[in-house]
Amino acid sequence: MKLFFRKMGSGKPLFILHGLFGSSDNWQTLGKRFAENYTVYFIDQRNHGRSPHSPEHTYKVMSDDLTELIEDEKLDKVILMGHSMGGKTAMYFAVNHPEKVDKIVVVDIGPKEYPITNKDILDAVEKVKLKDVNSRKQVEEVISHDIKDPRTVQFILKNLYWDDNQKLTWRFNTEALKNALATIAEATPIPAKPLQIPALFIKGEQSEYVAPTDMELINRFFSNARLVSIPQSGHWVHADNPGEFYKVVMEFLNR
Repeated sequence: MKLFFRKMGSGKPLFILHGLFGSSDNWQTLGKRFAENYTVYFIDQRNHGRSPHSPEHTYKVMSDDLTELIEDEKLDKVILMGHSMGGKTAMYFAVNHPEKVDKIVVVDIGPKEYPITNKDILDAVEKVKLKDVNSRKQVEEVISHDIKDPRTVQFILKNLYWDDNQKLTWRFNTEALKNALATIAEATPIPAKPLQIPALFIKGEQSEYVAPTDMELINRFFSNARLVSIPQSGHWVHADNPGEFYKVVMEFLNR
């Protein structure tokens, strides 16, 4: 699949992969800072943002999408940075194409299997009858009945846009993502032997997605991995504490 992406800066290629319900737009501010030193690729993964929709949503096909992009851009090796679902995509790609990965940054996710989550968000989204609404406020009122966290509501609303017929439409593929929730939560296949790729795992101090005890499993994937906890941050580490996040990542990339 030909993914939608924006490219900025110069230097080694750095692919940024967003999480579930996100898009490359979520990374614009931080990405511009990284673009002072790298060629940053702001990528919309399939079924998100401005990339095409497909009933298929597995880490294999998302990894294949990256392979296609690397070939189209005539790149040799890339640095991968992925948050949550994007981090799982990055790990899957690294396990299957280690020769194409220079370094990897995995943000607030591990290679283990996770409980299936976010069905409540998709259920709330499906209650919106887009043909009957004519403002974002109306959509907000509907989804706020079931999604109680105001920040999550605003995050989801970023996926609304006006189509060519001047009707509000979701950028993400609701049906495909709902069918793929179990797949998105799957564990990453363990490589035959640990990879030598330098790997940085970042966790939000207030997030429970990654625990210090997960390092034993992480080291079965990456022999050269370290885990850093970012203070004053939850699952959306890069948004909660962007200054510290940027500093930690740049120290790793410059090493």
